[in-house]
Amino acid sequence: MFTYLKDDLKAVFDRDPAVRNIFEIFLCYPGFHAMLFYRLSHGLWTRKLYLLGRFVSHLGRFFTGIEIHTGAKIGRGFFIDHGMGVVIGETSEIGENCTIYHQVTLGGTSWAKEKRHPTLGNNVVIGSGAKVLGPFRVCDNAKIGSNSVVVKEVPENATVVGVPGRMVMSGVKSSGVDLQHGNLPDPVAKVVSCMMDQIHSLEKKVSALTAEQQRLVEQLERQRETEADSE
Repeated sequence: MFTYLKDDLKAVFDRDPAVRNIFEIFLCYPGFHAMLFYRLSHGLWTRKLYLLGRFVSHLGRFFTGIEIHTGAKIGRGFFIDHGMGVVIGETSEIGENCTIYHQVTLGGTSWAKEKRHPTLGNNVVIGSGAKVLGPFRVCDNAKIGSNSVVVKEVPENATVVGVPGRMVMSGVKSSGVDLQHGNLPDPVAKVVSCMMDQIHSLEKKVSALTAEQQRLVEQLERQRETEADSE
């Protein structure tokens, strides 16, 4: 447990440029406080002290505004930035060095007592307000944009944005800084850019056709003038 907390503490230093010292993290970072409550409650849960584990988890939710079910499995170096409104369901599984922002939900779409929440690979980043719903996998190094709603598997190194979530980039592994601060592509801007390219292409074709029409008109007029002179 303490080894995991050491990695969680290091994750805050590595991924939040606003942090100044370890005391600030212990006193002022609800995301880290939530992990303290989670690590303790999960330890109780794995020892089959279910009620006590849930009670500790409930205290964590009360003090931090972050709800992590004691049954969730979370790897090393997990970082919740800001954190308010985060919900992580019972059968969620989270790999190492993942980052999620406030208002993120890792939720289920079924009431059955089975695997119903998502599984995150390593180095996954989920932007604020995103909803990841269902028992599928978000593979390593994937990014999910803010306020996206994702209901199907996300491939490795992919970037997903929108409602419903759609992949706008795949197969490109980003650095840690890019994963933090995103620079996520804008699919609407991309569509507008493609439309503008099409418009420019059509304008060139229209100009060419207009010039050709003018040339033919002038040629016809010269031909008529020649015929009139010959008469």
